[in-house]
Amino acid sequence: MDLFDYDAELRPHTAHLRAAARVGAGDRVLDIGCGTGQTTREAGRAAVDGSAVGVDISELMLEQARRISDEEGPSNVGFQLADAQVNPFPANAFDLCISRFGVMFFADPVAAFSNIARALRPGGRLAWLVWQGHDRNEWASMFSDVLASAIATPGRGPFSLADPVVTESMLTTAGFTEITFTDIDEPVYYGADSAAAYDNLLRLTGFTAFLADLAPPGAERARARLREILADHQTDDGVYFDSRAWLLTARRR
Repeated sequence: MDLFDYDAELRPHTAHLRAAARVGAGDRVLDIGCGTGQTTREAGRAAVDGSAVGVDISELMLEQARRISDEEGPSNVGFQLADAQVNPFPANAFDLCISRFGVMFFADPVAAFSNIARALRPGGRLAWLVWQGHDRNEWASMFSDVLASAIATPGRGPFSLADPVVTESMLTTAGFTEITFTDIDEPVYYGADSAAAYDNLLRLTGFTAFLADLAPPGAERARARLREILADHQTDDGVYFDSRAWLLTARRR
């Protein structure tokens, strides 16, 4: 695979998102941070009389999403290079907004959530997965001693929506109600064995950039430590790390 296989990594999480989203046959679905489009395609297959649009800021991811969709379908999906914080979505154009770990990185979350709310019809729903705190996610905390600057991203990083009180306040300000947080305790999958998991890690920009910045002896020590951590987490079924996420649901006022 040319890109890190998030679909394999997050398979159990995707099942929870699918169940919460409850995509209806006629739904118009917006998928934020769609990556290579698995969740968009799943939504499109469920919305047989509707549609699904995936947006992402990575053209590389979207190129792969379009290629897979051209090969596999369905025909009622589309992909757009866009920043959901500022993109001028048509007002009231969607019934449902989904996201699999794609909404934690906005510079101004309230502005982004308000823009998404405007794109939903009144009463429209959202179903999002976001990470709980860094210390509750072994996939991050286990690497912190090796790659702290690559994993524990400051500011609007992967754990920026970990606090339900703060996140609920932002969503309320943005125009959402009936906000719920469901605890999701599922492992993340990094590869069939430690060697495959190591190769997968090196496909992540943060890891490769961190290693490139180290002097050769430090880089080799970091690589050895990574291999050791991955070997310690290898099971008969692959390399897994514990994770904790919030399944967030809400409705536009």
